[in-house]
Amino acid sequence: MTRAVPQRALVLATAAAILVAGAILLSNFLRNADRGLVCSFPPVFSHISSGSSGDVKGELAEALLYYVTTPQIPQQSRAEIRLTFDVLRRRSPCNFLVFGLGRDSQMWAALNAGGTTVFLEDDKEWYELVLKDNPFLRAHYVKYRTRVDEAGKLLTGYRAEPECRPGQADGIAGLQHNGGCPLALVGLPQEIYEREWDVVMIDAPKGYFPSAPGRMAAIYSAAVMGRGRRGEGETDVFLHNVDRKVEKAFGLEFLCQKNRVGATGRLWHFRIPKARPNETTSGTTFC
Repeated sequence: MTRAVPQRALVLATAAAILVAGAILLSNFLRNADRGLVCSFPPVFSHISSGSSGDVKGELAEALLYYVTTPQIPQQSRAEIRLTFDVLRRRSPCNFLVFGLGRDSQMWAALNAGGTTVFLEDDKEWYELVLKDNPFLRAHYVKYRTRVDEAGKLLTGYRAEPECRPGQADGIAGLQHNGGCPLALVGLPQEIYEREWDVVMIDAPKGYFPSAPGRMAAIYSAAVMGRGRRGEGETDVFLHNVDRKVEKAFGLEFLCQKNRVGATGRLWHFRIPKARPNETTSGTTFC
């Protein structure tokens, strides 16, 4: 007759098995991962001041534990992730605004450990699901006023709208209370307007069917934020899914080809300089 295993022994055996499995997964990850990416983790945090908020080591440990124990993979390729990683390595800790929650959200937050990473998500069900598993993420549920099937009209029509024009729409004033411009992101949480965003990732909202919100307003607003930057420096903006017509067209119209400093796969990297007080423009276009 088989003897029953005591509950405590069973729990300990299970925990040991999980630790062994995690160690195997971690060693496989370290062997197979991009060596430059893995070996670069410490420098990301090397210049974080002792006064930085949050548990930096804890954030990185949580992210590492998550990614070595989940079958889910990030929504961007390794090369695309690396493009943003290199900028975060240089600028972290910083203010990092991410349009969209996803399987890579914990990674982005960890790579900016010690800084402020905020996510904006328009899919209520997905928002609740992601935060249920990752309650420590700083995220807001938001709504957009645009639709993909209106993209063409928005692209050509904004030039006739005084509220949308560069110079008049630059900075927070060009967004927060600018309901007259259909591309301006109004009604966002107050902290989005109060902070100066150093890095912006546009990987949402959905843009692959006609009634989807599309990324038109996110792209326009990132340009307005960058041009209206109050402090020194530039704003790094990453735009994903540029293989799609709308993302490509709006990226070139508002973020500008002259500001594009990198690209890989379906990701473009722009560096937006702040508008100079005496800068002259055509008055109708951003580039």
